[in-house]
Amino acid sequence: MPSRKFADGEVVRGRWPGSSLYYEVEILSHDSNSQLYNVKYKDGTELELKESDIKPLTSFRQRKSGSTSSSPSRRRGSRSRSRSRSPGRPPKGSRRSASASYQADLKEARKEARKDMLEVKLTPLVLKPFGNSINRYNGEPERIERNDIPHKNRQEKFHLSQESSYLPTQYSLRARREEITLKEVDSKEEKVVTKRPALLRTSEVTSTQSKDLEFGGVPGVFLIMLGLPAFLFLLLLMCKQKEPSLLNFPPPLPALGDLWETRVFGAYLLWFLLQALFYLLPIGKVVEGTPLTDGRRLKYRLNGFYAFILTSALVGACFFWNVELYYVYRHFLQLALAAIVFAVGLSVYLYARALKVPRDELSPASSGNAIYDFFIGRELNPRIGTFDLKYFCELRPGLIGWVVINLVMLLAEMKEQNRAVPSLAMILVNSFQLLYVVDALWNEEALLTTMDIIHDGFGFMLAFGDLVWVPFIYSFQAFYLVSHPNELSWPMVSLIIALKLFGFVIFRCANSQKNAFRKNPTDPRLAHLKTIHTSMGKNLLVSGWWGFVRHPNYLGDLIMALAWSLPCGFNHILPYFYVIYFTILLVHREARDEHHCRKKYGLAWEKYCQRVPYRIFPYIY
Repeated sequence: MPSRKFADGEVVRGRWPGSSLYYEVEILSHDSNSQLYNVKYKDGTELELKESDIKPLTSFRQRKSGSTSSSPSRRRGSRSRSRSRSPGRPPKGSRRSASASYQADLKEARKEARKDMLEVKLTPLVLKPFGNSINRYNGEPERIERNDIPHKNRQEKFHLSQESSYLPTQYSLRARREEITLKEVDSKEEKVVTKRPALLRTSEVTSTQSKDLEFGGVPGVFLIMLGLPAFLFLLLLMCKQKEPSLLNFPPPLPALGDLWETRVFGAYLLWFLLQALFYLLPIGKVVEGTPLTDGRRLKYRLNGFYAFILTSALVGACFFWNVELYYVYRHFLQLALAAIVFAVGLSVYLYARALKVPRDELSPASSGNAIYDFFIGRELNPRIGTFDLKYFCELRPGLIGWVVINLVMLLAEMKEQNRAVPSLAMILVNSFQLLYVVDALWNEEALLTTMDIIHDGFGFMLAFGDLVWVPFIYSFQAFYLVSHPNELSWPMVSLIIALKLFGFVIFRCANSQKNAFRKNPTDPRLAHLKTIHTSMGKNLLVSGWWGFVRHPNYLGDLIMALAWSLPCGFNHILPYFYVIYFTILLVHREARDEHHCRKKYGLAWEKYCQRVPYRIFPYIY
């Protein structure tokens, strides 16, 4: 295999395709098969260049200021002149007044530039700004050019008029004789050109974000924020009824004063702070996340599994010291209200602090609308020092709290139904969901590549979901079984366990295959997998689990969700709410993934969809 000349991360100069101009670029990766380097220009443009088109910086630093080529980002007032003359420059000795000369020369230069349109021959597979997409990492929306260009062997011609000089990029594609004009034109025109891109960027971001509002836009997210807390209490109240049915709807509503207890809120706050303390412990390895827009990678400490072990030891100590865990069941509604109040307060804090952060630290999903940004999250990675608020809330208070609540429900069932041992149904629910949580914490690093981390900001949506919805809705089957026991036969238990294991194998194997491929696509153990190469330098899996359906992990998730609900029997639809909700959630998330991948990979994604036509369920398009 030929050796590489340039290393990843090295700053060099790369030739712009179709010209003899070299600009400063950073080496991102190298494809050993095609021998092409994936490079990134200062303006964010990514291209694939041959090694012959890349030169080290030292070969340019030795040049003198009289070089025939001029850097497109030369400093104002530089005396370095090109030997070619601007088409609008008058000969020596025929000087006019400064203003008259400037106006005449500028008019002449623009007329000449329009007349001589620059034709650059580019190969669509190489030039990414005119190929599938222009990618920006973790924190900026991806801007996609219209891509109707078929992949052919022949070269295509792109006509760039003088107006392309006002594109929001640092480098120009104009011919050199258009680029080098009079010193007066250069110095005065620079003020105009440097202001225009900022305006274009603002309007571009505004127009893009106004088209991509999800969840029904501003009215939709407003109704969601009002409706979710009320719907949560409605479900919990119905579940506490002895005979929940539509005939008894709505359930009796408790007084607001009975739902709020300062002591319960203090207990919830103590739980949150305890998990935060475990998060700050210097145990577990530290890994880097996906690159941000400025090239930085945030560091994350993976100690979620250790936090779970410490929490389990603490719960065991509560048993030893006879602490009444039944308190959680008796104050379950009050705890839910405390979690809602805390989540709303956290959302207000997150939005207020996001108003002061720089633009490049905002979420790609933010829109500029206060209500929508409060819901979706304005800041991408809110941190207090090294404490990452979003990453912490994703797995710690809610997910570990879910397991603790399930255990409390198991004890409550024994007390409420005078059992010496818990029912088989309650044991199955606790065991299945415990396995799910332990698996998530053990594979904590996989969270760093999810849409929640790399795309969505941290606002009400994630705060409410992580701190309220997960612990109080995902434990719904266990909460239901406390008041509605269901006896299972051993054959039925065996079928439910088999279904759970079937879903878990699909879920874990698909995720493990994806994570291994993301870490090291050249791993010999993955050599049998077929892929589709994209213009982003990445490959799309079209075999293995990911050649079966586009989201095999979602399929496994839904099968496991059904296995969690079956132990509750078929007397009521309430315990199956989680399956219904989870199906809607994953179908919606799949649609979001489809939208982002189609923008990101363009034609390669179209080819991928032809190879893998089924989305989540086999034989269902």
